Amino acid sequence: MFNIGDHVVYPMHGAGVIDAIEEKDILGEKQSYYILKMPGEVKVMVPTNKAEQIGVRDVIDKASAEKVFSILEEDKTEMSSNWNKRYRDNMEKMKSGDIYEIADVVRNLSFKQKEKGLSTGEKKMLSNAKQILVSELVLAQNSSAEEVEGIIDNKINSSFKEFELDSVEPVKNVVNKFIPFDENQASENA
Repeated sequence: MFNIGDHVVYPMHGAGVIDAIEEKDILGEKQSYYILKMPGEVKVMVPTNKAEQIGVRDVIDKASAEKVFSILEEDKTEMSSNWNKRYRDNMEKMKSGDIYEIADVVRNLSFKQKEKGLSTGEKKMLSNAKQILVSELVLAQNSSAEEVEGIIDNKINSSFKEFELDSVEPVKNVVNKFIPFDENQASENA
């Protein structure tokens, strides 16, 4: 059982605070609900008797936050080359609500974005996963969102340089010299 003011995590939405516990009459059935205040001023109602079953849990502690940061420093884990399969696998990790799985999604999709770019769906997934990760780490570290985002970005950039940069093929046949456009010469050649 959670209490008003507790910091909790709601899978697929991130970390929030229990703002109230209210009894509501919905479709003729009275039930107690946690009123969760989520990032972005979103409020979510979760039945108190199903909260743990749904996956609501306490925010991680500082030691667990350090483990999350260490996951971001690791090399990417194996992902399917098939976009659909990779998307489904990452979505399952996010639905689990497990912060370590979400960190894995953030790292892997960040690497993929740096290597080849991401589809629109995967860009949105990366953004959502990162928001979920940041929302919990802000509470666990007692830091600002900007500080946590900076740490995440630095750890991912460092690990990408360490593990992946050598494996990314350089772009070939690219002119890397700027040639200014001369209007006079263009009109003479016309």
